[in-house]
Amino acid sequence: MSGSTSSAPHRFARVGGCTDAFLSVRDDGVQVLSSKEPLEPYPASLTDVLERWAREAPERTALAQRNAQGAWQRLSYAELLTQAKSIGQALLDAGVTVERPLVILSDNSLEHAALMMGAMWAGVPFVSVSVAYALLSTDFARLRHIVDITTPGLVYAAHEGFGRAVAATIAADVPVVMGQGTLPDRSTRPFAELLATPPGARVAAAHASVGPDTIVKILFTSGSTARPKGVVTTQRMLSANQQMLRQCMAFLGDEPPILLDWLPWSHTFGGNHNIGIALYNGGSLYIDDGKPTPAGLPLTVRNLKEISPTVYFNVPKGLEEIAKAMDHDAELRECFFRRLNAIMFAAAGLSQAVWDKLDEHAVATIGERIRVLSGLGMTETAPSCMFVVGTHARAGYIGLPCPGVDVKLVPMDGKQEVRFRGPNVMPGYWREPELTAAAFDEEGFYRTGDAACFVDPERLELGLLFDGRIAEDFKLSTGTFVSVGPLRTRIVLQGHPYVQDAVLTGINRDELGVMIFPRLPDCRALSGLGDAASAADVLRHPAVREVFQRLVDQLHAQGTGSANRVERMYLLVEPPSLAQGEVTDKNSINVRAVVQHRAQLVEALYCGEPADPWLLLPQAAPQETP
Repeated sequence: MSGSTSSAPHRFARVGGCTDAFLSVRDDGVQVLSSKEPLEPYPASLTDVLERWAREAPERTALAQRNAQGAWQRLSYAELLTQAKSIGQALLDAGVTVERPLVILSDNSLEHAALMMGAMWAGVPFVSVSVAYALLSTDFARLRHIVDITTPGLVYAAHEGFGRAVAATIAADVPVVMGQGTLPDRSTRPFAELLATPPGARVAAAHASVGPDTIVKILFTSGSTARPKGVVTTQRMLSANQQMLRQCMAFLGDEPPILLDWLPWSHTFGGNHNIGIALYNGGSLYIDDGKPTPAGLPLTVRNLKEISPTVYFNVPKGLEEIAKAMDHDAELRECFFRRLNAIMFAAAGLSQAVWDKLDEHAVATIGERIRVLSGLGMTETAPSCMFVVGTHARAGYIGLPCPGVDVKLVPMDGKQEVRFRGPNVMPGYWREPELTAAAFDEEGFYRTGDAACFVDPERLELGLLFDGRIAEDFKLSTGTFVSVGPLRTRIVLQGHPYVQDAVLTGINRDELGVMIFPRLPDCRALSGLGDAASAADVLRHPAVREVFQRLVDQLHAQGTGSANRVERMYLLVEPPSLAQGEVTDKNSINVRAVVQHRAQLVEALYCGEPADPWLLLPQAAPQETP
């Protein structure tokens, strides 16, 4: 970051909640943090919030999405409430219950939102399933597991493209509702029938019984496990967490927030955090039909030129692509920063280089920097437990506890595991009592498996720094522990912009290795080869090889011991596969899946011939970082 940028002021935005904390230290080394700001009262149910905005701002846009003609189709708060009541009645009539929930196979859409609100109104759970499990999978194993453990009473499929998944996993006696089209050899109902159902006494009685412990949804995890776990998500969890967020991001209460968001509702970032912020604060969520992919980014850019958000949420990959697009698009910069209070990222770490680039664009456009927020949360905690909202934040900072959350740091294998307790923490996993028991410690704290350390032990207000996943750490054959998180982050940062991600290897081996997912567009630009050139040709180009050779040389030279000295590097020609579970819907890498599906390449990393074009070994004289 240039000196002029680093000294530029930040645009004012009210924050609070997680700016200071109490700290207690026990004799056994365990530390407990809690916010100095108490959690304020919150509603018993998010349906109370829907009713409020339908009453106070009936014509305000709750959600919007582009239709087939490209125009924004809007759903007001009054319309959303009306649809929720009708759909709630229809779900009860169809036999949807707590034990037989609604399963939704759909991308984010107005129909998807109405179904979620209808189930919530009737007090029956819904399950928004990752579309990758239904559209990209070849064996439907994860979808089948979800269906088997949830035993749905009704399934919604957005279009005929879900037909193979429905045929393979949904029993013939389970009713299917279609958003568009029909399915061969199966009786289905159109979504319009649900909307046309008159709400009656049954749904009114069901709604009257909705309370803090009512199950809203079963939200399945998608991280490094091959078998998704169903997180029981209650009204208390969602309402409490939204109040926490409002206190941390106090600017949310100053004006109705405007969100443009693509993050899938099958995951906690999009489905709990973002749509919840819009609903809880009477804001408007515009569904972004783009994604941080070559095909999807132009759609996101188009949308950002029409909808200027007041707060913007994305994964680091999405922010990086937007920052790049801003390099040559002044209109995008002006629309993006026009009324923006804050940017927040989650799901992975944001490169400091990308962070600095966003600052540079903001200063060049509006003369101020926009504060960048982050924190720590997960599906099991609805999701937010910690936040950093101050302008001191840097890459890796996760801040201090939200109001109402206790954070326990427990010494473990040379690190400190983060554990959470609060009203936003799940009661357990759906129909998995053994997993539930193992997830909590003797004091009722949820074991996250994440590690953290203080940015500066002498300055508590700076908060905590993410220190990787304890479960990702491993031992070399010598018994030496490898701390994966910090090293992986350093590799990606030093390899920027040519490294997309890195997977460390070496479990039960003598040496530490790394498999690199190259960022092909940047490598292609460096090579000067055209779009017709294959990935292999691009990565063989001398200029590209030189970059990665310098990187492995530098990483080797920086090592102070076997636990952090990279001895070998392997370039992965094939990108991470969503269908194989190597990358999640949010574009974060599933390390376990990569190592499992590329076992032969791991072997080649350690046993391959030096002539292997994708194997890079350190040279005697390390050069500068690329």
